[in-house]
Amino acid sequence: MSPTLLTRPELIDLHPSPGDLCAAVEQGLARQPRQLPPWLLYDEEGSRLFEAICQQPEYHLTRLEKDLLQRHGRHIGHCCTGRGAAKPVTVVEFGAGGAHKVTPLLRALQPAAYVALDISATHVHTACIGLQMLHPQVPMVAICCDYEQLPALPDHPLLAHQRLGFFPGSSLGNCSRAGAVVLLRHMATLLGPGSLLLIGMDQPQGVAAMEAAYDDAAGVSARFARNLLVRLNHDLGANFQPRHFAYQAHWDARAQRIEMALVSQREQVVSIPPLAAAVHWATGETLITEHSHKWGPEEVQALAQEAGWHGVGRWCDSQDRFSLHLMEHGSLSQR
Repeated sequence: MSPTLLTRPELIDLHPSPGDLCAAVEQGLARQPRQLPPWLLYDEEGSRLFEAICQQPEYHLTRLEKDLLQRHGRHIGHCCTGRGAAKPVTVVEFGAGGAHKVTPLLRALQPAAYVALDISATHVHTACIGLQMLHPQVPMVAICCDYEQLPALPDHPLLAHQRLGFFPGSSLGNCSRAGAVVLLRHMATLLGPGSLLLIGMDQPQGVAAMEAAYDDAAGVSARFARNLLVRLNHDLGANFQPRHFAYQAHWDARAQRIEMALVSQREQVVSIPPLAAAVHWATGETLITEHSHKWGPEEVQALAQEAGWHGVGRWCDSQDRFSLHLMEHGSLSQR
């Protein structure tokens, strides 16, 4: 019998070590152009700011995705169970953040468990506590980790069932095409044999609309990017002056992506004590904080197939701006 009231969700903290942080910064600053991995954006304050970005009028992705999940959640659940995902199933959300989107899936599937993966321990644990109140019958656990580097999910009772991966927010677009294939293969490894994966993907649109989504008029996206420098000051003892970096987001048509960057407004030298040498910045030199690639449905399916996933279903909004893709892992002969 399912419980009607559950205890506080457990937090498993597998956060990258300070050494991992130093290595990521050192490697990123050695690149040309300089570029740091997106997970560094999501400390506690960065996660809070990202939630605020999702509420901005220019940022349509979240509203479209939530609407699709609300309207098609039952159908998606039926497709999952119809593909042999025999209950009980565990929903594993990658980059869960505030866990604002998963409720329609939990209602449709009535899963055996929900597991939230995110880089910010406080943020994801708080989200699971709130979500548990809405779904007291679903056991939950929060795992703080960099899932891209995680060799395997923890050996935990809530992960003993077949798994449905949930990867919303068009986050796959943070990767290059090759990187997306690698990540999709890694997700298959984490989820295990016979797994399913539901991905939300934003699609190419007008340049003005795409750029505005990542550079809102209220300046929240800019504060989100500059918070990366604040984090490096706090965690590594660096002496970045965030006011000396401007934020920009522009569409790169050749690469099919929005590029978000901080641009040095002056000649400056930044000390980062764990690194061997100070970092020199020229006027106009950029630090890329994030990419957001925009792929059409056919491109997403091609990426998935290259990684061993095969399409089960697709749902999109009336203007075909955003899609949910349900995929199954394994060869066609196994289906």
